[in-house]
Amino acid sequence: MKQENYPLNFGYLDEVAGGDTEFKKELAKIFLQQVPVFIENMKKFQNENDLVNLAKEAHTAKSSVLIFGMENTGASLKQIQLLAEENQTQQIPGLLQKAIHDMEDVISPLEQFIKS
Repeated sequence: MKQENYPLNFGYLDEVAGGDTEFKKELAKIFLQQVPVFIENMKKFQNENDLVNLAKEAHTAKSSVLIFGMENTGASLKQIQLLAEENQTQQIPGLLQKAIHDMEDVISPLEQFIKS
């Protein structure tokens, strides 16, 4: 699955898991539990203009999405983190909307992967 058309790429996860499909499924389950929390928290922190916690949450989310090869999403989250740390909020809403969209886009494919 290529990043240009699809945010999910199992290449890095395959390396980490060493071919252990059950381990990959466990990581996918954890990620699926984290996604709604990341989204809720980042929206809340943005709405409250809590840039310190927005930067922290974006950093945490970035680490999680990169495990699933979501390079573009990780780059958006890194940018959100840096902008929040620099108190530059103008670009954050668009970047956050894209990152949330990407994370929501992988929910169904990951659920299918877990069931397979």
